Amino acid sequence: MRTGTNLPAISGYNQVVVLDSIRRARSGLSRVELAERTGLSAQTIGNVSRRLLEAGLIRESGKVVNGPGKPRTLLQLVSRGSFAVGVHIDPAVITYVVLDLEGAVVAHSRTRTPSPPQADQVIELMARSIRALIDDSGVDPSLVLGVGIASPGPIDPEAGIVLDPPMLPRWRDVPLRAALSEATGLPVLLEKDVTAAAVAETWFSTGVSRANFAFVYYGTGYGTGLVLGREAVRGVSSNAGDAGHITVDSEGTICVCGRRGCVGDLITPRALVAEAVSAGVLAPLPPRDDDPLDMRAVGEAFQSLAAAAGSGDEAATRILHSAARHLARALVVIVNLLDIDEIVFGGPFWEDIGDAVLEVLPHAVLTSKALIMKREIAFVTSAIGEDVAAVGAACLVLDYAFSPRPSGMLISV
Repeated sequence: MRTGTNLPAISGYNQVVVLDSIRRARSGLSRVELAERTGLSAQTIGNVSRRLLEAGLIRESGKVVNGPGKPRTLLQLVSRGSFAVGVHIDPAVITYVVLDLEGAVVAHSRTRTPSPPQADQVIELMARSIRALIDDSGVDPSLVLGVGIASPGPIDPEAGIVLDPPMLPRWRDVPLRAALSEATGLPVLLEKDVTAAAVAETWFSTGVSRANFAFVYYGTGYGTGLVLGREAVRGVSSNAGDAGHITVDSEGTICVCGRRGCVGDLITPRALVAEAVSAGVLAPLPPRDDDPLDMRAVGEAFQSLAAAAGSGDEAATRILHSAARHLARALVVIVNLLDIDEIVFGGPFWEDIGDAVLEVLPHAVLTSKALIMKREIAFVTSAIGEDVAAVGAACLVLDYAFSPRPSGMLISV
């Protein structure tokens, strides 16, 4: 439970503590209930509530009788009091969402990532798409808090730079945050895509769910977002979650890192398409000298592979089940390392193969001789859907503005 403090120097922290408590109680909370939940005094709750009412972020929604005494007035979130834009950059597709203060998607769009993806072209496309989405949503632009970007790593979030993502070979040291902020006139936050997806899961969770989990992000690449104690694990450089080089097959192909059998080299859509071509399940992809990765063609071929498996093609099914077992070996390492009890799956390409993978993956994890703690582990698909990273990017903006964190108590000198 989040608790506040009564020190006047950190009233901003108290304000977001109260707002966060109201946000998580969809039916509303009275001032008495807020004091009980946050540990703040009745006077502080009264002062903070007044400021939030004046700002249009909460409203009085009615009264409730709870025992003797006068009825209590409920306070509820004004969902359209603020908005945030989320953008997810994938080498195949760019997704855009506008979220209200409750996290509901009020507008959504997608564009193909230019091929080959030149940084300046992508930034220009993103800026146009963001402006168009805000206009089409009918949202008052003055209520848009900012833009969150979920980008492939590695990134430098302090400088706002995308460093050298392996699936975007023409991107190197791209000052994405500054460029997009200048193009849109909005504040911009930059986050690694797997971390953004994990943030989305915690933002929408209630009770004890999503307290300690790994988010398996399956898009053009593979990564793992990590949450411990309901806080996203970012690491020293905010690039935690790069689990692609966990070795899962000692006789596998040689990875770019020089080792054999790295999970990220074996289970990505491109790797599975190549395996399906070798097995005769798919026809060879046409070569493109200007874009050797050609993620658009890979994506279409991957959907054909998933459709073949869904139709009962045994060779296609074997490929997906083999990928599931590779992934299971990597997840055993992560579960052992972090002592987590929940694994959430999602990302742009997960929906295509999720059912086939989950036919074998849970059993492979739970029966692994390498698994240390033999206990129940939940394996669930994200309810947010394939746009989870974009939604998470927008949640980052809301989280930054409205979720309490101890750093908000620090006094600058």
